[in-house]
Amino acid sequence: MPSFAIDLEAIRADTPGVANCIHLNNAGAALMPRTVVDAMIAHINLEAQTGGYEAASLQAEGVANVYASVARLIGAAADEVALLENATLAWNMAFYGLRFRQGDRILTSQSEYGANFVAFLRTAERTGAKIEIAPSDDDGAIDPDALASMVDETVKLIAVSHMPTNGGLINPVEAIGRVARKNRIPFLLDACQTVGQMPIDVAAIGCDALSATGRKFLRGPRGTGFLYVRRGFMDTIEPPMPDHFAAKWLAADRYELRGDARRFETWENNYAAILGLGAAVDYAIAIGLEPIRDRAFALADRLRAGLRSLDGVTIYDLGARPGAIVTWAADGVESAAIKASLAEQRINISVSQPTSTMIDATTRALPPLVRMSPHYYNTEDEIDRTLDATAAALGRR
Repeated sequence: MPSFAIDLEAIRADTPGVANCIHLNNAGAALMPRTVVDAMIAHINLEAQTGGYEAASLQAEGVANVYASVARLIGAAADEVALLENATLAWNMAFYGLRFRQGDRILTSQSEYGANFVAFLRTAERTGAKIEIAPSDDDGAIDPDALASMVDETVKLIAVSHMPTNGGLINPVEAIGRVARKNRIPFLLDACQTVGQMPIDVAAIGCDALSATGRKFLRGPRGTGFLYVRRGFMDTIEPPMPDHFAAKWLAADRYELRGDARRFETWENNYAAILGLGAAVDYAIAIGLEPIRDRAFALADRLRAGLRSLDGVTIYDLGARPGAIVTWAADGVESAAIKASLAEQRINISVSQPTSTMIDATTRALPPLVRMSPHYYNTEDEIDRTLDATAAALGRR
């Protein structure tokens, strides 16, 4: 397999966890590089020695640099970025900042994530808005032409996941963005599984808001995420629960929201985690998102090819060019049992439950799926050892 300009030896030396396990659960939470851990520990020690407020003051420039780094990662401006505790909160801040009325329509994808769909359902229950699923093309991705045919003046939001949690499908977000822009419809993109796995350019995509997490393919700490809000869209949505950081309290009867995306934040923050997120972003940028994508995709291809050689294994990934999430199931063997068997050999994988993508699972009659998600720091040998362990777990050597 080509190296794709990745210095694998150096990257693995930067990743202490590779000595302990084969980690193929990067769609859940990736192994952090040493620079992320060091940034967090350094700030915790600073808090311990100087006090929390004082440490934050001393690190004000470092925290400001995180906004700039995230902006660079996705092709945005720093004032279009809010740092939040997780991707769900980031997505909710954008979604619940919109206003819906009876008869308004929300267009989404068959593979939309459970947390997002619960928000749709709650809004429909409260307002009378309608949720509609955009048709898929022959490869399982959203069909942009079919999406465009659904649009009229009642469509108030297009909200989709770039890549679902239950497979390697990559939706054609740039084509979706063109539909949204042409019809002046807000476009909210959940990029939880793609930020850190591949290049992201919000201007090329044409989304008005984007949410993402730090802990997955970006290799940052848990409890971190961010929200991008396009500057021209900022005044279209209001933060659902602003505090006196998100808004200036001007008088007893008056306040004014901040003019930047930090109106979606609150005053209190985990600065150690934020600095860890910044270190993760800088690490990914230094390697390059194109080489990261190319290697991660190639490792996933190797994994799929090996799985296809095993009797009774069905791969459920959709899309013309699937990414680095591989989902499958085996005849007669529960996915949870496969996960447990591999865990005994210190191989980390996951199980994607039908409830995480209920519409897709119902439509395709999906069982609980084994989910393996390699990343660029994994090796070909780790993929092959995982395939051998899988064959043994299935009794199909």
